[in-house]
Amino acid sequence: MKIPELHIADLVAKIPIIQGGMAVRISMAPLAAAVAEEGGIGLIAGSGLSVEELIAEIREARRRTKGIIGVNIMFAVREFAQLVHAAFEEKIDLLVSGAGFSRDMFSWGKEKGIPVVPIVSTAKLAKLSEKLGAAAVIVEGTEAGGHLGTDRSIHDILPEVIAAVNIPVIGAGGVTDGQGVAEMLKSGADGVQMGTRFAVSEESSAAEEWKNEMIKAKEEDIVIIHSPVGLPGRGIRNPFTKALEAHDDVKSKGCAMCLKHCEGNFCIMHRLIRAQEGDVHDGLIFSGAKVHKINEVKSVHEIFEDIKEGIEKA
Repeated sequence: MKIPELHIADLVAKIPIIQGGMAVRISMAPLAAAVAEEGGIGLIAGSGLSVEELIAEIREARRRTKGIIGVNIMFAVREFAQLVHAAFEEKIDLLVSGAGFSRDMFSWGKEKGIPVVPIVSTAKLAKLSEKLGAAAVIVEGTEAGGHLGTDRSIHDILPEVIAAVNIPVIGAGGVTDGQGVAEMLKSGADGVQMGTRFAVSEESSAAEEWKNEMIKAKEEDIVIIHSPVGLPGRGIRNPFTKALEAHDDVKSKGCAMCLKHCEGNFCIMHRLIRAQEGDVHDGLIFSGAKVHKINEVKSVHEIFEDIKEGIEKA
């Protein structure tokens, strides 16, 4: 198969890959810029950053590459609007958003001439997104890591969305290698979003302890937890998730006030940061369903070489 370009509005990615925006300081400037340099679309995760920190990351990514740099911001975070507007003022190339749905972001994007790409899990929401002005949609199935909007497989949802809209459709969830990318493209997707594989890269800003837990994880180590966001989330079983399962009190002292609506069962920002910084005992480690297929840390360049080989062999 010839490697197809991914077109989103006026943006053209030479390799049809979007790197997932993994929140809480994993998808930062070094990772996003490395992906953009390889011809994909790099995303900085704005969730968990202050406005000033997001601006600094965008500028650092721009310093490192002239490729396509976007920002992923969860709708669920309290400072969603402030972060989006800051990213737009920095003339980011595109906005990606999930964990809830914002109608306003489409009009904001239109005003600034910046493509907006929501993460959806149903054909109905994809059609609404197109009507509101989405430049593309990322379709996420239950195989994805982190917050999940569905219990259905991407392989079931993807053809429904492709049939429902006339904008580019990017498949996401459970893809860890070039073969998986090729299969998603052959299923009709215009591009593929990969998160976990890039999280376990040399350029990922996660601690080595965090990456080692990902590499060690077996299929039976995957667990679904109930997030304070109000959605299920997929991660790796550890003492913290076991405490959650046992209904132990795992609340943190103080509150980051990071979410618009928080169920209060624990502080997700606190636990994600702890893991990202290396506390894999008491932190929360989000991952995709196929993390067990990843057995080494690779550079972004090596990951892209595998992707290109997988597509060309298909």
